[in-house]
Amino acid sequence: MKATLYRADLRYPHLQLYTASSGSIAVLEELYLLLEDKAITGLGEVRLNIAYLNGYSAELVLSDVIRTLRTLDLQQTPSALLLSLEQQLADSLAPTRMLFDMALHDLIAHQNGCSVARLIGADFPQPVCYSSNQTLFWTSQERMLSQATDYMERGFNQLKLRVGIGSLHEDMDRLSALRRRFGSEVHLSADANGQWQPEQARSNLLALQKFELSYLEQPIADSHAHYYPQLADSSPIPLMLDESMSSEGDLERILAMEGKVWAHIKLVKMGGIAPAIRAAQRLNSAGIPFMIGQMNEGAAATAAALHVAYASQPAHAELYGADGLGNDPVSGLTYFQGLVHSRDASGLGIEFDASRAELIQTFPSLT
Repeated sequence: MKATLYRADLRYPHLQLYTASSGSIAVLEELYLLLEDKAITGLGEVRLNIAYLNGYSAELVLSDVIRTLRTLDLQQTPSALLLSLEQQLADSLAPTRMLFDMALHDLIAHQNGCSVARLIGADFPQPVCYSSNQTLFWTSQERMLSQATDYMERGFNQLKLRVGIGSLHEDMDRLSALRRRFGSEVHLSADANGQWQPEQARSNLLALQKFELSYLEQPIADSHAHYYPQLADSSPIPLMLDESMSSEGDLERILAMEGKVWAHIKLVKMGGIAPAIRAAQRLNSAGIPFMIGQMNEGAAATAAALHVAYASQPAHAELYGADGLGNDPVSGLTYFQGLVHSRDASGLGIEFDASRAELIQTFPSLT
Protein backbone atom coordinates (compact mmCIF):
# COMPACT_ATOMS: atom_id res chain seq x y z
CA MET A 1 0.00 0.00 0.00
CA LYS A 2 0.98 3.59 -0.59
CA ALA A 3 0.18 6.08 2.18
CA THR A 4 0.04 9.86 1.82
CA LEU A 5 -0.57 12.47 4.50
CA TYR A 6 -2.30 15.80 3.90
CA ARG A 7 -3.59 18.56 6.12
CA ALA A 8 -6.03 21.46 5.80
CA ASP A 9 -7.42 24.23 8.00
CA LEU A 10 -11.19 24.28 7.65
CA ARG A 11 -13.44 27.24 8.45
CA TYR A 12 -17.14 27.93 8.93
CA PRO A 13 -17.96 31.25 7.22
CA HIS A 14 -21.12 31.80 9.28
CA LEU A 15 -20.49 29.98 12.57
CA GLN A 16 -18.33 30.75 15.61
CA LEU A 17 -17.37 27.75 17.73
CA TYR A 18 -17.26 28.44 21.46
CA THR A 19 -17.81 25.99 24.33
CA ALA A 20 -16.97 25.98 28.02
CA SER A 21 -14.15 23.48 27.50
CA SER A 22 -12.67 24.62 24.19
CA GLY A 23 -13.08 28.38 24.30
CA SER A 24 -13.18 30.05 20.87
CA ILE A 25 -12.08 27.91 17.89
CA ALA A 26 -11.19 29.77 14.68
CA VAL A 27 -10.26 26.80 12.44
CA LEU A 28 -10.45 23.02 12.39
CA GLU A 29 -6.93 21.64 11.87
CA GLU A 30 -7.61 18.43 9.93
CA LEU A 31 -5.17 15.63 9.07
CA TYR A 32 -5.89 13.22 6.20
CA LEU A 33 -4.45 9.79 5.45
CA LEU A 34 -4.94 8.51 1.89
CA LEU A 35 -4.21 4.79 1.46
CA GLU A 36 -3.88 3.35 -2.04
CA ASP A 37 -3.87 -0.33 -2.95
CA LYS A 38 -3.89 -1.30 -6.64
CA ALA A 39 -5.46 2.02 -7.69
CA ILE A 40 -8.22 1.79 -5.04
CA THR A 41 -8.08 4.39 -2.26
CA GLY A 42 -9.38 4.84 1.25
CA LEU A 43 -9.45 8.06 3.25
CA GLY A 44 -9.05 8.74 6.95
CA GLU A 45 -9.43 12.07 8.71
CA VAL A 46 -8.79 13.24 12.25
CA ARG A 47 -8.90 16.66 13.83
CA LEU A 48 -5.63 17.79 15.39
CA ASN A 49 -6.58 20.80 17.54
CA ILE A 50 -8.64 19.06 20.24
CA ALA A 51 -6.21 19.15 23.16
CA TYR A 52 -9.09 20.45 25.33
CA LEU A 53 -10.70 17.00 24.88
CA ASN A 54 -7.80 14.56 24.94
CA GLY A 55 -4.79 16.55 26.20
CA TYR A 56 -2.79 15.89 23.01
CA SER A 57 -1.30 18.84 21.14
CA ALA A 58 -1.63 18.96 17.36
CA GLU A 59 2.14 18.57 17.08
CA LEU A 60 2.11 15.45 19.26
CA VAL A 61 -0.64 13.76 17.22
CA LEU A 62 1.06 14.58 13.91
CA SER A 63 4.40 13.24 15.10
CA ASP A 64 2.70 10.08 16.41
CA VAL A 65 1.04 9.49 13.02
CA ILE A 66 4.34 9.95 11.20
CA ARG A 67 6.15 7.65 13.64
CA THR A 68 3.47 5.01 13.11
CA LEU A 69 3.71 5.29 9.33
CA ARG A 70 7.48 4.89 9.45
CA THR A 71 7.27 1.69 11.48
CA LEU A 72 4.12 0.06 10.07
CA ASP A 73 4.53 -2.67 7.43
CA LEU A 74 2.54 -1.31 4.50
CA GLN A 75 3.18 -4.49 2.47
CA GLN A 76 0.34 -6.18 4.38
CA THR A 77 -3.01 -6.50 2.67
CA PRO A 78 -5.58 -3.96 3.89
CA SER A 79 -7.77 -6.69 5.40
CA ALA A 80 -4.86 -8.31 7.25
CA LEU A 81 -3.74 -4.94 8.57
CA LEU A 82 -7.23 -4.00 9.78
CA LEU A 83 -7.66 -7.33 11.59
CA SER A 84 -4.47 -6.78 13.59
CA LEU A 85 -4.54 -2.97 13.66
CA GLU A 86 -5.36 -2.50 17.34
CA GLN A 87 -2.53 -4.84 18.34
CA GLN A 88 -0.04 -3.26 15.93
CA LEU A 89 -1.02 0.26 17.01
CA ALA A 90 -1.26 -0.51 20.72
CA ASP A 91 1.38 2.15 21.47
CA SER A 92 -0.21 4.78 19.20
CA LEU A 93 -2.56 7.53 20.36
CA ALA A 94 -6.33 7.11 19.90
CA PRO A 95 -6.48 9.81 17.16
CA THR A 96 -3.74 7.94 15.26
CA ARG A 97 -5.65 4.68 15.55
CA MET A 98 -8.81 6.40 14.33
CA LEU A 99 -7.01 7.76 11.26
CA PHE A 100 -5.72 4.34 10.17
CA ASP A 101 -8.88 2.44 11.13
CA MET A 102 -11.06 4.82 9.14
CA ALA A 103 -8.86 4.80 6.01
CA LEU A 104 -8.71 0.99 6.04
CA HIS A 105 -12.48 0.62 6.43
CA ASP A 106 -13.04 3.02 3.52
CA LEU A 107 -10.47 1.21 1.34
CA ILE A 108 -11.76 -2.30 2.09
CA ALA A 109 -15.37 -1.24 1.51
CA HIS A 110 -14.36 0.17 -1.88
CA GLN A 111 -12.61 -3.10 -2.68
CA ASN A 112 -15.76 -5.02 -1.79
CA GLY A 113 -18.09 -2.65 -3.62
CA CYS A 114 -20.16 -1.88 -0.51
CA SER A 115 -20.66 0.95 1.95
CA VAL A 116 -18.68 1.11 5.17
CA ALA A 117 -22.00 0.80 7.00
CA ARG A 118 -22.68 -2.52 5.22
CA LEU A 119 -19.10 -3.66 5.88
CA ILE A 120 -19.57 -3.19 9.65
CA GLY A 121 -22.90 -4.95 9.82
CA ALA A 122 -25.72 -2.67 8.65
CA ASP A 123 -28.33 -4.56 6.75
CA PHE A 124 -30.64 -1.56 6.04
CA PRO A 125 -31.40 -0.20 2.55
CA GLN A 126 -29.15 2.43 0.97
CA PRO A 127 -28.48 5.33 0.89
CA VAL A 128 -26.80 5.86 4.25
CA CYS A 129 -28.53 8.64 6.20
CA TYR A 130 -29.43 9.42 9.80
CA SER A 131 -31.11 12.13 11.84
CA SER A 132 -28.80 14.50 13.69
CA ASN A 133 -28.97 17.19 16.29
CA GLN A 134 -27.44 20.65 15.82
CA THR A 135 -25.57 22.50 18.53
CA LEU A 136 -26.03 26.08 19.66
CA PHE A 137 -22.64 27.46 20.67
CA TRP A 138 -22.05 30.34 23.06
CA THR A 139 -22.96 33.61 21.38
CA SER A 140 -25.44 36.44 21.85
CA GLN A 141 -29.01 35.36 22.49
CA GLU A 142 -30.16 37.14 19.34
CA ARG A 143 -27.66 35.23 17.20
CA MET A 144 -28.47 31.97 19.00
CA LEU A 145 -32.16 32.34 18.19
CA SER A 146 -31.34 33.20 14.57
CA GLN A 147 -29.22 30.05 14.24
CA ALA A 148 -31.89 27.95 15.95
CA THR A 149 -34.52 29.30 13.54
CA ASP A 150 -32.33 28.39 10.57
CA TYR A 151 -31.85 24.84 11.87
CA MET A 152 -35.56 24.39 12.57
CA GLU A 153 -36.48 25.63 9.08
CA ARG A 154 -34.11 23.02 7.64
CA GLY A 155 -35.83 20.27 9.63
CA PHE A 156 -33.27 19.95 12.44
CA ASN A 157 -35.54 20.04 15.47
CA GLN A 158 -33.06 18.44 17.93
CA LEU A 159 -31.02 21.33 19.35
CA LYS A 160 -28.30 21.09 21.99
CA LEU A 161 -27.43 24.25 23.91
CA ARG A 162 -23.92 24.71 25.27
CA VAL A 163 -24.19 25.77 28.93
CA GLY A 164 -21.84 26.29 31.85
CA ILE A 165 -20.08 29.27 30.28
CA GLY A 166 -22.05 32.09 31.83
CA SER A 167 -24.34 31.88 34.86
CA LEU A 168 -27.14 29.37 35.35
CA HIS A 169 -29.55 32.32 35.07
CA GLU A 170 -28.20 33.08 31.58
CA ASP A 171 -28.53 29.42 30.57
CA MET A 172 -32.13 29.32 31.80
CA ASP A 173 -32.90 32.56 30.02
CA ARG A 174 -31.68 31.06 26.73
CA LEU A 175 -33.63 27.86 27.20
CA SER A 176 -36.73 29.91 28.03
CA ALA A 177 -36.26 31.90 24.82
CA LEU A 178 -35.99 28.70 22.78
CA ARG A 179 -39.12 27.24 24.37
CA ARG A 180 -41.05 30.48 23.83
CA ARG A 181 -40.12 30.60 20.15
CA PHE A 182 -40.47 26.91 19.21
CA GLY A 183 -42.63 25.38 21.94
CA SER A 184 -42.86 21.59 21.86
CA GLU A 185 -41.68 21.45 18.23
CA VAL A 186 -38.06 21.55 19.38
CA HIS A 187 -36.35 18.73 21.25
CA LEU A 188 -33.88 20.45 23.56
CA SER A 189 -30.81 19.09 25.32
CA ALA A 190 -27.82 20.76 26.95
CA ASP A 191 -24.09 20.17 27.39
CA ALA A 192 -22.23 21.55 30.43
CA ASN A 193 -18.82 20.20 29.33
CA GLY A 194 -18.02 19.19 32.91
CA GLN A 195 -18.16 22.74 34.27
CA TRP A 196 -20.37 22.15 37.32
CA GLN A 197 -19.30 21.00 40.77
CA PRO A 198 -21.17 17.92 42.09
CA GLU A 199 -23.37 19.76 44.63
CA GLN A 200 -24.01 22.58 42.17
CA ALA A 201 -24.95 20.01 39.53
CA ARG A 202 -27.79 18.60 41.66
CA SER A 203 -29.44 21.99 42.14
CA ASN A 204 -28.83 22.99 38.51
CA LEU A 205 -30.46 19.82 37.21
CA LEU A 206 -33.53 20.45 39.37
CA ALA A 207 -33.71 24.04 38.12
CA LEU A 208 -33.54 22.90 34.48
CA GLN A 209 -36.23 20.24 34.89
CA LYS A 210 -38.99 22.55 33.65
CA PHE A 211 -37.41 22.79 30.18
CA GLU A 212 -38.07 19.09 29.50
CA LEU A 213 -34.56 18.37 28.23
CA SER A 214 -34.00 15.11 26.38
CA TYR A 215 -30.70 14.75 28.28
CA LEU A 216 -27.97 16.79 29.99
CA GLU A 217 -24.47 15.98 28.81
CA GLN A 218 -21.38 15.83 31.05
CA PRO A 219 -22.61 17.91 34.01
CA ILE A 220 -19.43 17.36 36.06
CA ALA A 221 -15.77 16.85 35.21
CA ASP A 222 -14.37 13.37 34.74
CA SER A 223 -12.32 13.85 37.91
CA HIS A 224 -15.66 13.72 39.80
CA ALA A 225 -16.97 10.69 37.92
CA HIS A 226 -17.42 8.69 41.14
CA TYR A 227 -20.39 11.00 41.90
CA TYR A 228 -22.35 9.84 38.86
CA PRO A 229 -24.39 7.01 40.43
CA GLN A 230 -25.81 9.24 43.17
CA LEU A 231 -26.15 12.23 40.85
CA ALA A 232 -28.09 10.12 38.35
CA ASP A 233 -30.37 8.82 41.12
CA SER A 234 -31.43 12.37 42.02
CA SER A 235 -31.51 13.89 38.53
CA PRO A 236 -34.88 14.57 36.88
CA ILE A 237 -33.04 14.75 33.53
CA PRO A 238 -31.25 11.80 31.87
CA LEU A 239 -27.47 12.19 32.09
CA MET A 240 -25.12 11.43 29.21
CA LEU A 241 -21.34 11.06 29.54
CA ASP A 242 -18.99 12.39 26.87
CA GLU A 243 -15.61 13.33 28.35
CA SER A 244 -16.21 10.47 30.81
CA MET A 245 -16.73 7.99 27.93
CA SER A 246 -13.24 7.82 26.45
CA SER A 247 -12.00 4.27 26.93
CA GLU A 248 -12.92 0.63 27.42
CA GLY A 249 -12.69 1.25 31.18
CA ASP A 250 -15.21 4.08 30.94
CA LEU A 251 -17.52 1.81 28.96
CA GLU A 252 -17.33 -0.85 31.68
CA ARG A 253 -18.22 1.76 34.32
CA ILE A 254 -21.25 2.93 32.32
CA LEU A 255 -22.41 -0.65 31.77
CA ALA A 256 -22.06 -1.31 35.50
CA MET A 257 -24.46 1.57 36.23
CA GLU A 258 -27.14 -0.34 34.27
CA GLY A 259 -28.67 2.57 32.41
CA LYS A 260 -28.46 5.22 35.11
CA VAL A 261 -26.28 7.22 32.70
CA TRP A 262 -26.06 7.16 28.92
CA ALA A 263 -22.96 7.20 26.71
CA HIS A 264 -21.68 9.52 23.98
CA ILE A 265 -19.39 7.49 21.69
CA LYS A 266 -16.88 9.38 19.54
CA LEU A 267 -14.50 7.69 17.12
CA VAL A 268 -11.63 10.00 18.05
CA LYS A 269 -11.86 8.92 21.69
CA MET A 270 -12.38 5.20 21.08
CA GLY A 271 -9.75 4.92 18.34
CA GLY A 272 -11.84 4.37 15.24
CA ILE A 273 -14.82 2.65 13.67
CA ALA A 274 -14.17 -0.89 14.94
CA PRO A 275 -13.95 -0.05 18.67
CA ALA A 276 -16.89 2.36 18.37
CA ILE A 277 -19.07 -0.35 16.85
CA ARG A 278 -18.05 -2.81 19.58
CA ALA A 279 -19.00 -0.29 22.27
CA ALA A 280 -22.33 0.42 20.55
CA GLN A 281 -23.11 -3.29 20.32
CA ARG A 282 -22.46 -3.79 24.03
CA LEU A 283 -24.64 -0.81 24.97
CA ASN A 284 -27.42 -2.00 22.65
CA SER A 285 -27.28 -5.46 24.21
CA ALA A 286 -27.53 -3.93 27.68
CA GLY A 287 -30.45 -1.68 26.66
CA ILE A 288 -28.53 1.50 27.51
CA PRO A 289 -29.26 4.55 25.31
CA PHE A 290 -26.26 6.11 23.63
CA MET A 291 -25.22 8.72 21.09
CA ILE A 292 -22.87 8.38 18.15
CA GLY A 293 -21.22 11.76 17.84
CA GLN A 294 -18.13 13.65 16.82
CA MET A 295 -16.07 16.77 17.22
CA ASN A 296 -16.60 19.63 14.79
CA GLU A 297 -14.80 17.94 11.89
CA GLY A 298 -14.69 17.77 8.14
CA ALA A 299 -16.88 15.66 5.86
CA ALA A 300 -14.70 12.53 5.90
CA ALA A 301 -14.66 12.17 9.71
CA THR A 302 -18.35 13.09 9.80
CA ALA A 303 -19.11 10.42 7.19
CA ALA A 304 -17.35 7.82 9.34
CA ALA A 305 -19.53 8.73 12.33
CA LEU A 306 -22.60 8.67 10.07
CA HIS A 307 -21.87 5.13 8.86
CA VAL A 308 -21.33 3.96 12.44
CA ALA A 309 -24.65 5.55 13.45
CA TYR A 310 -26.45 3.96 10.52
CA ALA A 311 -25.06 0.54 11.45
CA SER A 312 -25.71 0.82 15.21
CA GLN A 313 -28.99 2.80 15.23
CA PRO A 314 -28.37 4.88 18.40
CA ALA A 315 -31.07 6.76 20.26
CA HIS A 316 -29.26 10.01 19.42
CA ALA A 317 -26.72 11.14 16.83
CA GLU A 318 -24.53 14.23 16.62
CA LEU A 319 -23.33 14.55 13.03
CA TYR A 320 -23.35 18.28 12.38
CA GLY A 321 -19.56 18.62 12.08
CA ALA A 322 -19.29 19.25 8.34
CA ASP A 323 -22.44 21.38 8.04
CA GLY A 324 -21.57 24.83 6.70
CA LEU A 325 -17.82 24.39 6.14
CA GLY A 326 -16.63 26.65 3.35
CA ASN A 327 -13.35 25.03 2.23
CA ASP A 328 -13.60 21.30 2.86
CA PRO A 329 -11.51 19.21 0.43
CA VAL A 330 -13.97 16.34 0.94
CA SER A 331 -17.42 16.28 -0.68
CA GLY A 332 -20.31 13.84 -0.61
CA LEU A 333 -22.33 14.73 2.50
CA THR A 334 -25.60 16.66 2.41
CA TYR A 335 -27.77 18.09 5.20
CA PHE A 336 -31.50 18.55 4.71
CA GLN A 337 -34.85 17.74 6.35
CA GLY A 338 -33.11 16.98 9.64
CA LEU A 339 -30.98 14.23 8.10
CA VAL A 340 -27.35 13.78 7.10
CA HIS A 341 -26.87 11.81 3.87
CA SER A 342 -23.80 10.32 2.23
CA ARG A 343 -23.72 9.51 -1.48
CA ASP A 344 -25.08 6.15 -2.59
CA ALA A 345 -21.63 4.77 -3.37
CA SER A 346 -19.09 2.34 -1.97
CA GLY A 347 -16.86 3.19 0.98
CA LEU A 348 -17.84 6.26 2.97
CA GLY A 349 -19.61 7.80 -0.03
CA ILE A 350 -17.19 10.73 -0.22
CA GLU A 351 -14.60 12.19 -2.60
CA PHE A 352 -11.26 13.81 -1.66
CA ASP A 353 -9.79 16.67 -3.71
CA ALA A 354 -6.09 16.59 -2.84
CA SER A 355 -5.51 19.91 -4.63
CA ARG A 356 -7.46 21.63 -1.84
CA ALA A 357 -5.20 20.25 0.91
CA GLU A 358 -1.51 20.58 1.78
CA LEU A 359 0.72 17.58 1.04
CA ILE A 360 2.84 16.54 4.02
CA GLN A 361 4.60 13.33 2.98
CA THR A 362 4.21 10.03 1.11
CA PHE A 363 5.17 6.72 2.73
CA PRO A 364 7.21 4.61 2.36
CA SER A 365 9.41 7.69 2.05
CA LEU A 366 12.00 7.73 -0.71
CA THR A 367 14.25 10.07 1.28
